Amino acid sequence: MNIVIIKYNAGNIESVQNALIRLGVKAEITADPEKIRAADKVIFPGVGEASTTMAYLKKHKLDELIRSLKQPVLGICLGQQLMCSHSEEGDVDCLGIFDEKVKLFKPKPGQEYITKVPHMGWNSIHDVNSAIMSADIEGQYVYFVHSYYVEVGEHTAATCNYINPFSAALHRDNFYATQFHPEKSQKVGERILENFLMI
Repeated sequence: MNIVIIKYNAGNIESVQNALIRLGVKAEITADPEKIRAADKVIFPGVGEASTTMAYLKKHKLDELIRSLKQPVLGICLGQQLMCSHSEEGDVDCLGIFDEKVKLFKPKPGQEYITKVPHMGWNSIHDVNSAIMSADIEGQYVYFVHSYYVEVGEHTAATCNYINPFSAALHRDNFYATQFHPEKSQKVGERILENFLMI
């Protein structure tokens, strides 16, 4: 199986590669359009800032490339947010694969010390509904690190609650995405990556 991880100006990409190695799967990190188009599966992970990253993707025409992909694609963390229609982080239009918007977490007045931003650590996911979210993942805990969240909408494939409900995962056609980090979510994360690889 030919697995490609998209290389761009975002952090945390190598940790996804290492998680796949632990599953016995080799993946190439590349920005080569031909290699990305030829891959059986494509992973679009990352940690970073939305507006500068979208500018980078457009400059290198990776935005058009990602939207055009027909094989299964998995966005992770910033990858999920960039696959949405718009982000409040830098007030930028994103890839538009998902209609949902990305918003900044805003603690309720008086609860700033209880619900801190970023949302960081383990939290449970619910309402799981996609090929990468098998029924046994319902209610399981996964690892999050994010200050911005994706609204619950038409393409929500799992929910989580921190300050307010948000999309822990999305799915539309051949595009899948998680706000949490499966590569840091131990056995549950491994199961999700395995499910993606088996699509």
